[in-house]
Amino acid sequence: MKPPVKIAVTGAGGAIGYALLFRIAAGDMLGPEQPVILHLLEIDAARKSVEATIMELDDCAFPLLHGCRAFFNPLEGFADVNYALLVGARPRGRGMERKDLLHVNGEIFSVQGRALNEAAARDVRVAVIGNPANTNALIALRNAPDLAPSQFSCMLRLDHNRATTMVAQRAGCMIADVRCMTVWGNHSSTQFPDLSHCTVRGKPALDIVGREWFEDEFIAAVQQRGAKVIEARGASSAASAANAAIDHLRTWVSGTPENDWTSMGVFAEDNAYGVEPGTVFSYPVTTKGGEWRIVEGLDLDGFAQDKIATTARELREEQAAVAASLP
Repeated sequence: MKPPVKIAVTGAGGAIGYALLFRIAAGDMLGPEQPVILHLLEIDAARKSVEATIMELDDCAFPLLHGCRAFFNPLEGFADVNYALLVGARPRGRGMERKDLLHVNGEIFSVQGRALNEAAARDVRVAVIGNPANTNALIALRNAPDLAPSQFSCMLRLDHNRATTMVAQRAGCMIADVRCMTVWGNHSSTQFPDLSHCTVRGKPALDIVGREWFEDEFIAAVQQRGAKVIEARGASSAASAANAAIDHLRTWVSGTPENDWTSMGVFAEDNAYGVEPGTVFSYPVTTKGGEWRIVEGLDLDGFAQDKIATTARELREEQAAVAASLP
């Protein structure tokens, strides 16, 4: 049995946190031989919810769970953690504009970035789940100057998973038959789910699903899937978001399969695929041992380049809106 690792989860009293914590404790994220110690971070108003969750975690008697505590101070909650899943974020309220949401979350993720910089293990890996995820990740990493930007990422895996399922259903194949899916850009309605290099049973996906379906139906369906879930259940995705967070971290740590890649929001130091450096942008990446690498040399037609430019422009606008939170 390996020594336990410490994992911090913010927003632990919320719906995504509730769906996430039991799977981490069961070993779904880091494997069946990796013990974990959970740090549950919340605001004081959610104290009762977190205490109840800890009781339930205890009652499950997970062999891999070597400890679980609630924290209400980021410096204490992030102390010596090896992994941090930043789930908690302020949702958009009635009458709130996107710029207001960016500002409020800018304050939250500035504090968390500084706390991670001061207290976390020096090899910490930070996954930002809470929306607007890309810009929240940028704020956090910019406020953690002693940590490398490559130690931060944001989750586009939910969009990646949605896109993969839609292609499999259209093609009448198994999920595992779909490889090299890519979701570019922002976790928003401008994201670009791209089938240019996707394959189904080793054949080009576009030859199987059709270019017309790809352009006229698929892209919009992936972009609007979150809104459809909210419309149907009266609340945003929780179980599927938690599952995607598990997938995101597991792939980051354990590695992508051979001849495949994943979609991950990362901070690129160079001008990759025409995207100006300085934003957290989702690219096709391969991973191994907690490191990621952008897949290079993919040919993109004019249609794809236009879509990528649109989502990159939105991210630059978001960055400008939170300039005060970016040291």
